[in-house]
Amino acid sequence: MSSDTAALVRAHVSGDRTAVETAEESIAAAEAHAELGAFLSIDRERALERAAALGDALASGTEPGPLHGVPIAFKANMCREGVETNCGSKILAGYRAPYTATAVQRMLTAGCVPIGTTNMDEFAMGSSGENSAYFPARNPWAHERIPGGSSSGSAAAVAAGIVPLALGSDTGGSVRQPAALCGISGFKPTYGRVSRYGLVAFGSSLDQISPLARSAQDLELAMLVLSGSDPLDSTCLDLGPVQPEPEGSLAGLKLGVPREAFADGLDEGVRIRLEEAIAQLCELGAERVDVSLPHARLAVPTYYVVATAEASSNLARYDGVRYGPRVDGDGTLDGMISATREAGFGAEVKRRILLGTYVLSSGYYEAWYGRAQRVRAKILADYRTAFEACDLLVGPTSPTPAFRLGERSEDPVAMYLSDVLTAPVSLAGLPAVSVPAGFVEDAGETLPVGMQITGPALSDARVLSTARAWQAATDHHLARPGTFAERAEA
Repeated sequence: MSSDTAALVRAHVSGDRTAVETAEESIAAAEAHAELGAFLSIDRERALERAAALGDALASGTEPGPLHGVPIAFKANMCREGVETNCGSKILAGYRAPYTATAVQRMLTAGCVPIGTTNMDEFAMGSSGENSAYFPARNPWAHERIPGGSSSGSAAAVAAGIVPLALGSDTGGSVRQPAALCGISGFKPTYGRVSRYGLVAFGSSLDQISPLARSAQDLELAMLVLSGSDPLDSTCLDLGPVQPEPEGSLAGLKLGVPREAFADGLDEGVRIRLEEAIAQLCELGAERVDVSLPHARLAVPTYYVVATAEASSNLARYDGVRYGPRVDGDGTLDGMISATREAGFGAEVKRRILLGTYVLSSGYYEAWYGRAQRVRAKILADYRTAFEACDLLVGPTSPTPAFRLGERSEDPVAMYLSDVLTAPVSLAGLPAVSVPAGFVEDAGETLPVGMQITGPALSDARVLSTARAWQAATDHHLARPGTFAERAEA
């Protein structure tokens, strides 16, 4: 199985093409696909200067990095020195980070060329890519449909072929869900496997910087660079990088299929594609084991209590004093803070701050936040029990294919239920990857379906190697937006 990224690096190192040529092509593709709303900014000058510098270093005999000359896009909540880090919010408009996030720096050290900053749901709060303060992102497969959120721009940029790699952040499914809806691969590592230093916080016990790519093999390359201990992040595990497992088969692998993942609410087309995928995994040598995650049905309310409580605390720093624009208000300190937040935060961010403040308030803390943490422990216990009977879990990533822009904007609960299959994994802090598993037809449009593979804590390499073996035997991940329309015209 070929790797887009590895092949590109070989071409740069061999001299078959230059990093400048690749960067120019990537920038041109970003500009040509501007209607997707994938990028908040494209950094042409910096990108070409960096690509040229990489070429000069290579010519002088400097050992190339493992990702030499590979174009990459970073989500707008990752600090990069001197580059605007606005988190898709007006309250951070114009804010330029004075330092670089550890994960971003590791990708730069490996030789990546940043093309630009990608669009996102404001402060990573959203499941559709429609909550950006600037403009919505669109799905490359169907432009009037959502790409998924909150790492909407990063997923769209990879799916459209603008960049082979992008970084997003996954709090409750914000990389896996857009990966599924855009027909690419997205991996959320074990909590603590990748440093969060320099990631603007939403939910500190949930957030994980996560890569998106077209293949599991490229995700493995990215994780080899991204993962590892970091003294700047106290929640980062003191472990070395995630090493890819050697090539192998799926023979004898016990794959648990949670009954709850196929409960009511799952789109029938998605159900059919996943049952077909699981059957094919069994044909490749895996063994199906039916398991149960009885507390999974409580994951969405639990997640939205825990995540909003942490968001309420993390976003308290945005007061017009230290970051971003300031609105004077009535001239008092309280008036200035209130006016700044009113003008700077969008509706979804305000909703989550209010909810988080409520569940942490006196008299309600134990009834809501304390109870949610106890349920969170039960969800983790369910996973541990399930993994006593199987090696990995498989199921759908998203309960539906991509829905239309605006379809759920007036119904927050329906929007939150988009995370029903990804939130349990985040609450448990487990590694999980979403990989393409086929396509469904909806209103005359061909839309991707994602399969989520989940493993026990620290089984990141096993999860990714299983995804790689799946993709070695299938071609769903090779399809590109326009493929089916082109076939129909032919």
